[in-house]
Amino acid sequence: MGVDIEHLKQWVGKTESRSDQATPTPIAALSATLDRDDPLLKPGDPVPPLWHWLYFLPLHRQSAIGPDGHAQRGAFLPPVPLPRRMWAGGRLEFIRPLRIGEVMTRTSRIVKVSTKQGRTGPLVFVLVRHEVAGTGSVALTEEHDIVYRENPQPGAPAPAPQVAPGDHAWAREIRPDDVLLFRYSALTFNGHRIHYDRRYVTEVEGYPGLIVHGPLIATLLLDLLRCNRPHATVSRFVFRAVKPLFDVTPFSVCGRLEGDGKTVKLWAKDAEDWLAMDATATLA
Repeated sequence: MGVDIEHLKQWVGKTESRSDQATPTPIAALSATLDRDDPLLKPGDPVPPLWHWLYFLPLHRQSAIGPDGHAQRGAFLPPVPLPRRMWAGGRLEFIRPLRIGEVMTRTSRIVKVSTKQGRTGPLVFVLVRHEVAGTGSVALTEEHDIVYRENPQPGAPAPAPQVAPGDHAWAREIRPDDVLLFRYSALTFNGHRIHYDRRYVTEVEGYPGLIVHGPLIATLLLDLLRCNRPHATVSRFVFRAVKPLFDVTPFSVCGRLEGDGKTVKLWAKDAEDWLAMDATATLA
């Protein structure tokens, strides 16, 4: 499938702004989904890091949804003519906590559109920068990496996996299932069919099972830190998706505090100990 990269680059600089209010019910719902036993947050309580993803939901009309469950391309995001789309990673700076009751605005901008030839065909990378501001000041900035690619050809070899680190101090096993993935899709109003439509994901996109959301894995990594260092303040978080995780086997989130007392290495691995996501949190 041909990619006109010069046409797609015309989306660079395009902006979008959304407003929302940090309410407690989505926080309580995600807490239940992650099997946490948290009290209901009150006005003024801080929103946990990454849980801003529960807000600014993509409220596209049903008639604007494409065949994969995402919004049709060409509005804010460029119309990349490749079928597979993945949240490949991100970099976040937490300047101050968002708080329950706060009215927020997220301003998003397409920073870069690029392409390269991958092992199975062309890849298109889109970099989106978000800035989330609340009452009077910016709370966080986020760089969001999106990658588009072709569906693999039958019999095409899989990329060589990477062994996960073995020296964790904390670990938690996660058993993903249809309900967990559906609940997270519902909370984030994510219609992408790869997370809940087994027939679509196996027969159309060729995966072995439902795919665990990249932001859910990232949230579970920071939740592991939160459980083991409940009073720590995260100032920066960087994550990179390495290998997809599916609902057919358990996976683990792991981590350790480095010797400097500020750097936390976090990673997710599949049931065969292959690295699925690599992340680093920096403590204030």
